[in-house]
Amino acid sequence: MNNTVNLIGNLGQDVNLITFNSGNKKANTSLATTTYYKNAKGELQKETQWHNIIAWGIQAELMTKALQKGSTVAVKGQLQYRDYQDKNDKTVKVTEIVVEDFIVVNNKKTSVVNANSEVEEVEAPLPF
Repeated sequence: MNNTVNLIGNLGQDVNLITFNSGNKKANTSLATTTYYKNAKGELQKETQWHNIIAWGIQAELMTKALQKGSTVAVKGQLQYRDYQDKNDKTVKVTEIVVEDFIVVNNKKTSVVNANSEVEEVEAPLPF
């Protein structure tokens, strides 16, 4: 079985980069995706869902450099579930998308960020 998620949406906040004592880096942010559909009366409805997005290592650094609140981005990653105990000893369940790859999408141009931290602007449709 394969665990792959592809989302295109807008960032709801700037990317938060955390550097651990080990030197490893983690980035997190939120991504809004919007779906449109017609209800039983034929009225157009809009539904927005928020997704927790995280990245590790070089992807975390690249996301921090290339993205900001409001950026439109295409994300490819894996769905991850985890839980932890909060300060009141209550179990909190978290669902996250662990980013493997992303593409910054502008109105007419697409910015592709590669592993060398170079940003290349191309006028092309998204690859998926």
